[in-house]
Amino acid sequence: MAAHPPPPGDRTILLVHGLWLTPLSWEHWIERFEAAGHTVLAPAWPLMDGGVAALRADPSVMDGLGVTEIADHYAQIIESLDAPPVIMGHCVGGLVAQILLDRGLGSTAVAIDSAPVRGVRRLPLSSLRAVLPVLRRPANRRRTVALTPEQWHHAFCGTIDRAASDALYARYHVPTPGRPLWQTATAKLRRRPETRVNLRNQTRAPLLFIAGGADRMAPPALNRANVERYETSRTVTAYHEFPRRPHLTIGVPGWEAVADHALAWAVGHSAARRTLATEN
Repeated sequence: MAAHPPPPGDRTILLVHGLWLTPLSWEHWIERFEAAGHTVLAPAWPLMDGGVAALRADPSVMDGLGVTEIADHYAQIIESLDAPPVIMGHCVGGLVAQILLDRGLGSTAVAIDSAPVRGVRRLPLSSLRAVLPVLRRPANRRRTVALTPEQWHHAFCGTIDRAASDALYARYHVPTPGRPLWQTATAKLRRRPETRVNLRNQTRAPLLFIAGGADRMAPPALNRANVERYETSRTVTAYHEFPRRPHLTIGVPGWEAVADHALAWAVGHSAARRTLATEN
């Protein structure tokens, strides 16, 4: 009996979490995508498998973790699959999604409230304020840094009240390694930064940027600047902005619309790309 071919990669969604979070931050997205018939993978960054309680108890296990180690970790996971998945990443996870797509991994990618690739020349003041707890001390390059509830509210949940923000902090927040932020902030000062991608890559899969209009950590201006870096590429690079959305992708009313748009765009472009490849 002939073996059945593997299912299209767009039936598998790989989710990459961001700073100060774990895969738990995707919990409702996972439920929603699985209900739509997709297989969803949401592995933690390397060294972060212990979960929220363990990482709060001993955040030092993440000391020194950087962008390259995170990207390599997810690359190994993708290479073990039967077909390239849809990649969705949030914050630094959005940067990792761009790096993975540049490596030829993934059928499509969605970068949500993304950290910038090298070439985005200036960080908005709101971004700098949001990440100041890490960038204010050079020693934090090798340390893991927590946010206070006040800092979390400002950076992640500015559109909801403090009580709701504090509840989300209690469920989702973990300290974050400082190295990815330092690598992003100093990328233009180094010859081969970890945040570089080939912006002229003409063979990469389609890429969508999603921005939140009220995001203080990765505001629309930062996302648009990232999109503009791809202007010399002939491959699909799209942008969509959700007004009044903060940085957090879960727990804030309206997250469903973001998840649904990301899924519909990614699956649609993945299917179109697969059809085009078959015709050629």
